[in-house]
Amino acid sequence: MLRVFAIGVIALILCQSLVAAEPAGPPDWVRLIREAGNADQYPGASVLVVLDQTRVEVMDTGLSHVRQKTLFKILQPEGAAEMKALTFGYDPQSAYVEIRSARIVRKDGKVEELDLSRVTDYPAPARAIYWGAREKMLPVGRLEVGDGLAVQFYRKGYTYALLQQDATADDSRYIPPMKGHFYDIVPFYSHRPVKVKRYEVTIPREKELQYEFYNGAARHFARIENDRIHYLWEKTDIAAFKPEPNQVSPSDVAPKLLLSTSPDWQAKSLWFHRVNEDFGSFEFNDEIKAKVDEIVAGTSDPWEKISRLTHWVAEEIRYSGISMGEGEGFTLHPGSMTFRDRCGVCKDKAGMLVTMLRAAGFVSYPAMTMAGSRIDRIPADQFNHSVTVVKVDNEYHLLDPTWVPGVRELWSSAEQQQEYLMGIPEGADLMSTPTSPAENHYLYYTIDTRVEADGGLTADVRIEAEGQSDSGLRRFLGFGPLHRRADMQRAALCNGIPGADVSRLVMHDPEDLSKPMFVSFRIHVPGALRPAKAISLLKPLSFQLPLDNLLTFSRVRTEMKTRKYAFRTRCSQLVRVKETIRLPHSMSLANAPEWRSVTSSGADFQGKITQKGNQISLFREIKLKKRIYEADEWPGFRDSVRRFSDPEHGLLVFRHGGKQ
Repeated sequence: MLRVFAIGVIALILCQSLVAAEPAGPPDWVRLIREAGNADQYPGASVLVVLDQTRVEVMDTGLSHVRQKTLFKILQPEGAAEMKALTFGYDPQSAYVEIRSARIVRKDGKVEELDLSRVTDYPAPARAIYWGAREKMLPVGRLEVGDGLAVQFYRKGYTYALLQQDATADDSRYIPPMKGHFYDIVPFYSHRPVKVKRYEVTIPREKELQYEFYNGAARHFARIENDRIHYLWEKTDIAAFKPEPNQVSPSDVAPKLLLSTSPDWQAKSLWFHRVNEDFGSFEFNDEIKAKVDEIVAGTSDPWEKISRLTHWVAEEIRYSGISMGEGEGFTLHPGSMTFRDRCGVCKDKAGMLVTMLRAAGFVSYPAMTMAGSRIDRIPADQFNHSVTVVKVDNEYHLLDPTWVPGVRELWSSAEQQQEYLMGIPEGADLMSTPTSPAENHYLYYTIDTRVEADGGLTADVRIEAEGQSDSGLRRFLGFGPLHRRADMQRAALCNGIPGADVSRLVMHDPEDLSKPMFVSFRIHVPGALRPAKAISLLKPLSFQLPLDNLLTFSRVRTEMKTRKYAFRTRCSQLVRVKETIRLPHSMSLANAPEWRSVTSSGADFQGKITQKGNQISLFREIKLKKRIYEADEWPGFRDSVRRFSDPEHGLLVFRHGGKQ
């Protein structure tokens, strides 16, 4: 890992010896495309990125002018189809994009200039957030294997939307919210192979730029140019990034460059706090105060009040970004606006909760986090989600009204092991949420099975859950129109079991979050015991019930024996399955090998099958200890999951011993 802080001039002067390696003029892009290689040299790739060059000019205000050149070469017919049109996304309220030139380099050496008047500008496809994002599309047309494509475009602005700005305004609309500062997040990886990737930035000499190259290294130099400093990073022969199933975000494990002029996360925390307080994001009116008083009426317990308010915002503020309102990406919209609209995105829900908590007399502030990937130490703006903190007993506690609809938790444990930054008056450093013990997310199956003389199976089943397992069970059973819900629940509980029928269904109300979820029912499966000449076969009900719908690891693929990258599940979890099976005859269990227990840093497993008389006892338990795992924890995790789901124990073989 390469870490360099560009603060002193002496270090920059020492780097000037590397400048001679940089070409004096622009490369011959026609030659580069011609000499880049072919499909034989890049097996599995349909398109080769010959050159990916970005040049950024940072102004005193923090405004950045970005000029990018990309050269592609078609390696396979599929690549020609992929490149028949290129799209460039942007938000017109914070960024400007212009395609400057586009040329096709035919494999015979002829160059064709594309007509830029055919570029179309249209609203970007949207789902749940309708904030006016747009796309520009460049139609390329027919390409052949061996052809190249050279595209140059210009961009200015940043990625967080300034809201309600005059379209005729000057460049001030493109200045980042933390004025005077610059940051960038530069991936040095791609799903396509890259011959050369080059990133350059020039910045006023008085600005102190800190940067770090993660998960690898790149050639780098810096030099002084009058009143500016010029930096360059270059990496060659970058193989296409090959993801692994269930791995962490590529940005956590693949090469990337982070840059920022912000001194530290403390400074970002203080700024985030101040910008929202100055804007008045959390001022409440009489209508909000009246609703808060109504919600917390009848309790003096602070955590009961916090729970009621958190779940009111979670359930009553629909996730839908229909209005930008006044403000910008880091400024949370006024609580009065969200209360009026009854909808918004994560930052609106977080801001609404801050507003209501303050109306109830609590000390509360917003926080930022990154759902789905890691936030690193360089204070570039690695955020995609907003949450709430409340101060109780002189400590801050996290709340997330976006992720807890239908969840008994106030902070979703699906967000454990995740970095966050609070916007508080005293400032804060970057912090990480702790792991949530598996016992907080238990899922218990208790099954009492009776095999009838005719081979049918009748069982009484009880399922109990808490935490994220609880929320999974509520989602599993709390769907459908009310007049059909009971029938749909019975069908769901025996889904995939031929001929099964569910009766005596009793459950906790999925919409009542005051207690953990449970469901009990009776299930009948005709013809479950399949007799043969000397043996009978029986599939235990615990291997037939739709358990996978409730497992936080059900989508983890275990074919791979080793891993290169860290991986993740949805949440930590403890799953315990107990089944007793009473047989109609004296039959001895022929396939009862011992389950080998597994104990590891990531997951544990234990299981047992025993027979006493005409009763079989089957027990399985798996404990997943966290959400994010290192690659070297895969063997223990994989072994535990495979043993828990082992189909060898999913079909019992009995030798006949005569009737009792």
